[in-house]
Amino acid sequence: MKKVILFFVSAFLFIGCDETKKVIDAAGNVQLSGTYNITRINGASLSTPTNSMNITFAPLDTSVRGNTGCNSFFGEYTLDLYSLSFADLAVTEKACGDGIMNDENAYLNALRQTGSYALQDKVLTLYSKNDRSVLLQATKQNANE
Repeated sequence: MKKVILFFVSAFLFIGCDETKKVIDAAGNVQLSGTYNITRINGASLSTPTNSMNITFAPLDTSVRGNTGCNSFFGEYTLDLYSLSFADLAVTEKACGDGIMNDENAYLNALRQTGSYALQDKVLTLYSKNDRSVLLQATKQNANE
């Protein structure tokens, strides 16, 4: 009898933890939703205007899209508690000036290296999956922008 009770208690705890994780992930997706203007990449200010580089998170289908200052991109993101990663990023192939292309390459590399994130006071910070260094910072646009 003790084994049966222990089994049900363990199953209840496991299911409860899984449901809690799902709720936390859903809340994270909703919190992350919206468009952010990129302000810094790898600790450096951008050589392109800040409003031309952006990223938009769509929580319903976990898609991401944005502008690199020259090209547009789209793909998918995965959110697991505070873990964040990007996959299947596709980018248009328009050529622009060297400064803009350097920022674009740094931006796309930052997305590919992202392992986690923080969102505080409308500032999104992406951290490296390797050493948790700051890769990118962006400010959330107001809904009417």
